[in-house]
Amino acid sequence: MKNRFSIIIFGSIIFFAFIGLAVNLIKNPTGFFLNIAVMFAVGAIIWFIYRHFSTSSPQKREQRAFLKAAKQSKKRLQTREKSPIAQQHSTKSSSLKANKHKRSKSTAHLTVIEGKKSKRKNRASL
Repeated sequence: MKNRFSIIIFGSIIFFAFIGLAVNLIKNPTGFFLNIAVMFAVGAIIWFIYRHFSTSSPQKREQRAFLKAAKQSKKRLQTREKSPIAQQHSTKSSSLKANKHKRSKSTAHLTVIEGKKSKRKNRASL
């Protein structure tokens, strides 16, 4: 019963609002569009104020700090690649450095575990 009553009230409010908008549009179109523009402007101002205060949370500050550090790192890497010292070296020495660099990258985190390799299980006896 309450649900039906609330639907009737809500529907009648929307109906009267639509009639009011239509009458306002017919009688005073410039005023109607001015009111719509003011409503959008006020809504935009409220939205920007909300965004300004909601971005001051600690998570947003951490995110901003991370982005700033990423930009600085990227800029630092670009300046290293474009430095004149690196360009002055001959291509032969730079290729040797590249090979050395590739060789130095080994899987150091993988180790061989020494065990009893000579003693094997007799699988037939299991």
